[in-house]
Amino acid sequence: MDLNNLRETGNFDDRRGEGGGFGGFGGPSWGGGLGGFPAFGLRGGGLGFIGFIILVLLFGSNGSGGLLDSVLSGGGQQQVTQADNHTDDAQLDFARKIVGSAEDVWTPILQARGVTFSPATITFYTQDTPTACGEGQSSAGPFYCPNDKRIYLDLSFFNQLAEQFGAPGQFAQAYVIAHEYGHHIQNLIGTMDRHESQLQGLGARGASGASVRLELQADCYAGVWTYHADQRFHILQQGDVEGGLRAAAAVGDDTLERQTQGQVVPDSFTHGTSAQRMRWFQRGLSRGEMADCDTFGAATL
Repeated sequence: MDLNNLRETGNFDDRRGEGGGFGGFGGPSWGGGLGGFPAFGLRGGGLGFIGFIILVLLFGSNGSGGLLDSVLSGGGQQQVTQADNHTDDAQLDFARKIVGSAEDVWTPILQARGVTFSPATITFYTQDTPTACGEGQSSAGPFYCPNDKRIYLDLSFFNQLAEQFGAPGQFAQAYVIAHEYGHHIQNLIGTMDRHESQLQGLGARGASGASVRLELQADCYAGVWTYHADQRFHILQQGDVEGGLRAAAAVGDDTLERQTQGQVVPDSFTHGTSAQRMRWFQRGLSRGEMADCDTFGAATL
């Protein structure tokens, strides 16, 4: 990737090296139009169903001891807490540039739709951290919490993405962040609110369930970001898109289930197959149009 034209976001919170613990968050609170979801446990913290879907990431964990966990174990204002002796500062700076470009790309796109853009805050942490959606733990992978409009990222995941998922390179990492920012866009434009009943109902999971549709749309939005970021900032270099596709393929439900349990169970899907994830990313990338990302209206995913 060529990062020379990208600016670093000021909307970040560096919690690396801070002690874990649930702090003052006395359980989940699903306000802001996302209230009323049943509790869903995620190792020490209750979680509403839609929060569970988003919290366990683009990468298909299905709860305590879920898929990603099994694989891994085998705003607007700068907020900084200093921690000493970090070896991943370059990755932090990289992530800040990707988020900065997301802010620059999505602001005019949403304005054209009559939606006021407000930025997400990216929070860097290690091991576990309190969130407005419950206790966040790095074993679940990167995640977005709609209650506090934050993306949570333990930078060590980038090493795991390369070494355990076989998706090295900066653009694979950028795809991860762009997908999570896609969830933020869904939150801003009301997608989560509109499909609340589907996302909390019995049909949320499964190969064509609401959860899969939500995640594939975020993949498509990652493609939209890629298209516009390259048009404006010329970020793509040879092999970058292929790296993003490798990342998308590595975290498909079918691939993760095959690795962790030796069989594929479509009824348990929450994020889509490897082929679907690649296809929807490419669909967003092809024209950079949000209208091409209507997974909820698609007859075939």
